[in-house]
Amino acid sequence: MRLTMILLDALPQATSFATPTVWNWLVQFFFIALALLVANIIRCKVPLLSKSLIPTALIGGVLILCMKAFPFFQTIVDKTSMEVITYHALGLGFVALALKNNKIESRSSTLKVTETGAVTASTYVIQGICGLLITIPMYLAYKQAGKGDSFFYGSGLLLPMGYGQGPGQALNFGTIYSQQAADQGIAFHGTDFGLAIAAIGFLVGSLVGVVYMNILRRKGMLKAKGNDYREIYTLKDYEDENEIPNTESVDKLSIQVCLVLFVYAMVFALMYGVEHLDLGNFGTKTLKPMVWGFNFLWGTLFGVLVKSILQKFKEAKIMQRQYVNNYMLNRISGLCFDVMIIAGTAAINFENLRTIWLPLLLVCTLGAVATFWFVHKACRHLYPDYQYEGFFSMFGMLTGTASNGMILLREVDPKFETPASNNLVLQTIPAIVLGFPVLLLMGFAPNSLTNTIITLGILTAYILIMSLFIFRKKIFKKKKSR
Repeated sequence: MRLTMILLDALPQATSFATPTVWNWLVQFFFIALALLVANIIRCKVPLLSKSLIPTALIGGVLILCMKAFPFFQTIVDKTSMEVITYHALGLGFVALALKNNKIESRSSTLKVTETGAVTASTYVIQGICGLLITIPMYLAYKQAGKGDSFFYGSGLLLPMGYGQGPGQALNFGTIYSQQAADQGIAFHGTDFGLAIAAIGFLVGSLVGVVYMNILRRKGMLKAKGNDYREIYTLKDYEDENEIPNTESVDKLSIQVCLVLFVYAMVFALMYGVEHLDLGNFGTKTLKPMVWGFNFLWGTLFGVLVKSILQKFKEAKIMQRQYVNNYMLNRISGLCFDVMIIAGTAAINFENLRTIWLPLLLVCTLGAVATFWFVHKACRHLYPDYQYEGFFSMFGMLTGTASNGMILLREVDPKFETPASNNLVLQTIPAIVLGFPVLLLMGFAPNSLTNTIITLGILTAYILIMSLFIFRKKIFKKKKSR
């Protein structure tokens, strides 16, 4: 009886569900869910938005931004919470993609996939060069005008993170650059700058992509394939042979979610372990922030590792059934990326961009033009039989996310009859390998203006090397003809 009374006395304190802290995080997700539902209705009912192919998640994020114009919602929609949600949604989404059993189909050769990855990495480099060509002179101009403490010279490198990688990486490196700038006495809001680039990138990919598509159709260079078709799904689209049942002692979706969280726990253990290592001044100021910013990369590597281990267990007959389900993992990654886009857009604070709107506009404009030009040239050279399908898939991805590339591709190749869709999915690993030097330079550049100028020189040399690989047939053919 005494023990019961003690428990009862403690119960109200232990289960005080009326405390705001119990609901704070869920309230943020309530807004994300509501924004996505309303955005979906708006996009379906407004023809202009439907034709523009603007992602529903971006519309949802803009809705929350509009709500934040009212003081009441400013106190409810928490910027920090939205940034944290964006960060974790990126990592979890990449883990889900890494766990999938991807197979290279015969229509996409290993060489073609590698070339596609090279185009992706090269576009990151070009975007970084374009960004620095704007922000370094702008910083010097700000400094000449006595405003050098309000703009960061290395901020142009956030262009490939916002355009090429999306809101998650724009947030990660925006946070790192804010800290680096603060150490140098510069009040730079890197998270807002990076997230604004990502949001503009979605608009560039959608609007420019649709306008160019319509121009090609009017010229008769692109046939209107339309959307009047029904996709026929079979059981193989939902599960592979010898998979665990959908519902038994545990639901199959529960297994997929647990696998994703297990891998992400390994990611956290790695980053936490590195954080507590004694790596000196460089490690503390540069390496450790980069390790935390690379949660998506560690998630990809650990995901591939766990997938390989599960496959080995199956081959050794230790595990009789297949636990990974591609269809459900696709749905998990899709949810994570939708949430990432909404939360990332909602986290933007326009007040922090008030004094640097001009560099932001110039960076995004030059980046859009350069991305369009390079991707168009590369796709025309690499994919002579499906250059436009290749272009729209790559341009959509390199200004937004892979899902945006798929949305644009579906408009010109609704049944995915060309290898463009397969190239887009399988190019991730070669793109990460070839783009890794760019990620290393992202941590090196913001330490000083000299480092940033050196980074610009290295990027320029790197794009020349990458271009030789991509356009090698054209270049060496000209030399032979001479």
